[in-house]
Order: sequence, then structure tokens, then C-alpha cells
Amino acid sequence: MANIQQLQDLTTQVRRDILRMVHAVNSGHPGGSLGCAEFLVALYQEIMNRKDGFDMDGKGEDLFFLSNGHISPVFYSVLARSGYFPVSELATFRKLNTRLQGHPTTHEGLPGVRIASGSLGQGLSVAIGAAQAKKLNNDTNLVYSLHGDGELQEGQNWEAIMYASAKKVDNLIATVDLNGKQIDGTTDEVLNMGSLRAKFEAFDWDVLEVVEGNNLEAIIAGLNEAKSRTGKGKPVCILLHTEMGNGVDYMMYSHAWHGKAPNDEQLAKALEQNVETLGDY
Repeated sequence: MANIQQLQDLTTQVRRDILRMVHAVNSGHPGGSLGCAEFLVALYQEIMNRKDGFDMDGKGEDLFFLSNGHISPVFYSVLARSGYFPVSELATFRKLNTRLQGHPTTHEGLPGVRIASGSLGQGLSVAIGAAQAKKLNNDTNLVYSLHGDGELQEGQNWEAIMYASAKKVDNLIATVDLNGKQIDGTTDEVLNMGSLRAKFEAFDWDVLEVVEGNNLEAIIAGLNEAKSRTGKGKPVCILLHTEMGNGVDYMMYSHAWHGKAPNDEQLAKALEQNVETLGDY
């Protein structure tokens, strides 16, 4: 296991990867990617039980499903820097014939990617199916998933949420990136969902909140607490309070950078705020 400083250094490098990837092709989604950098670094480097190599079977290890697939830059960076494919391949992001499509897909065979997640609202259903398959296979490992808060405006999520508790899918930890923003504004302005905690609890989930969702130690503590609550008859939800664009001062506190790439000057300023730690691709 890495120490906190090592994880922080990796998170800084992941932020640099995200910024450089979207800048190079003038497209992509930096806001949510930056907001989830700490979470995915903690998940892959500290929390998940991962086996060597990659196969779609996924037996004998924890599984992760990214539902809000537009934050692919952070997913690709963490996968590459966790050894799934060469870090140099990040330079092909969103380019012709790349395995690193704007939204993750499976037909290119990119290690670490288990589902296509360009269409929002579907990842929880897949994660539930994988969790049930583990139970049928007597596999005691866990299934993790990540969802955007705006993504929960998609109705299919609530069918899945109802199903998971009714079928006691208690080897599942679903995390909601609760940043309060989506492409057209705040989630309250676009479609106010009220208290997500109250809703998940009404659907009989075990819910916990990580208030400091961009703090590695708080995230690790929250994920370990969530793990301790599995196997007790209820699916587990983590409400992760993050800041969109975290780590880049001019991107934070606004929805404007949900899906906009920085220009040359903006990239330079952002990279100055996140000094290279492990080597750029």
C-alpha cells in the first residue's frame, strides 16, 4: 500500500494527464474528471482487490464500473498509471482509431474497461448484475460503481436502486459524485432531486456520506467504512461531496468546465498549479 503522500503525488499527476489529454484534442470533460481524481486513485491504489492482468471474466477480484462515462480522462489516466496499459497511450485520447474513445467502449479491448458507458444511467444495472453473478459463483469480492449526481435524473437508475435492495445485493458499493453541477447548470436548477440520502434510504439502501470528497484520507476512510457494511443484507451507497474542476482554481465552483477544454494559456496556468510528480506521458 502507498502512503498518503505517494497517493497525493499520483493524484497530481492524474490531474496533469486529464488536462493535457483534453487540451490536445480540444474536447473532453475535465470538470468531473478532476473532481473524481482522488476517489479513483484511492479506489485503485488502496481499496480494490485487484489481480494481475485483466480479463472480462473478473472472477476472484473486485470489479469497478464507471457509469458516468464522460469522465473517461480520469478513468484512463488511473487505469494507465495502475498498470493496465502503457501511460504513453494516453496521448491517443479521442484520436482516430484509438482505444481511448471519448466515452469508454469495449470493442477496442482496452484493459480495465468492462462496459461501454457513453449513455448515462445504465452503469448501476450492470454493476448489480455483476454483483449477483459473484454471489452465484461464490465469489466473495465486491463490486464498485461510480455515478454522477446529474446522471441520477435518468429513470433507469431508480429501477435499479429499487431492485438492488429488494434482491439484497449487499456486495455492491455505489458511489455518487455529488458535486451539484451538470452540463447546463447546477443540478438544482436543471432538475432538483431533493435529498439523495433520503431517497436512497427510502429505497432501503445503507447510505454514508464523505463530506471531504477531495481528501484522500477521508475517501479511504469512507470506502473502508462502506466495505465494513457489505454482506449485511443491503446495498451500500456513498454520497461523495466533490468539487468539479478540483485542483484548478479557475475551473472550480462552476459548471462551465463540465465539457470544455482549456486553451494553451489556460493549460499552462493549470499545470503550474499541479507540478509534475511522476512524469508526463
